[in-house]
Amino acid sequence: MPPVLPMTVAGFTFNAFSENTYLLIDEATRQCAIVDPGCYSAAEQQALRGYIEANELQVALLLNTHAHIDHVLGNQFVLSTWPGTPFLLHPLDVPTLRAVSSYAGNYGFPQYQPAEPTGELAAGQPVRFGDTELAVRFAPGHAPGHVIFYHEPTATVIGGDVLFQRSIGRTDLPGGDHATLLRSIATELMTLPDATTVYPGHGPATTIGEERRGNPFLQ
Repeated sequence: MPPVLPMTVAGFTFNAFSENTYLLIDEATRQCAIVDPGCYSAAEQQALRGYIEANELQVALLLNTHAHIDHVLGNQFVLSTWPGTPFLLHPLDVPTLRAVSSYAGNYGFPQYQPAEPTGELAAGQPVRFGDTELAVRFAPGHAPGHVIFYHEPTATVIGGDVLFQRSIGRTDLPGGDHATLLRSIATELMTLPDATTVYPGHGPATTIGEERRGNPFLQ
């Protein structure tokens, strides 16, 4: 039998918040999922679209780990560029998403265009594209409906704003709770193997083992 090709990750850093947008690529089928598109400017939008077109990828899913403004600025761009793409978000974060329009201008994003999810994410219900299956893990604390995506075959986590290199997500925004965030990290991330790579919503990638040993918030 031919070898099973892996899922690979391509990352982009967009907008004034230096937010990490990820393309999850199913190498066997060239289908991809776009996670947390933060592209706002025309140049950022073209960077994402150009990469997808140059690599002949087929956009299969739009996923949000959560719906704070820096992670959703490009949602409508994705849906208008690749019509019919399913857009999935945990239902507890739909109010967070809908609130963005009320403050986007104050944050310097007057051209923000809202988008509505077409489906829901839920813990224990995997999402699939091509031959890739992602486990959905519910990890609130930074946002009420925050989820992370775990791909066990490649020991990869797309973690949003839960765990960072030597840090954790902020909890002073509406719906945030420090104790809840620490509990989410303990149950949904620190239970994974040390070699698991975590791709966070900001900053460089890290590993579960590195953060278990050296993250001051987890000691």
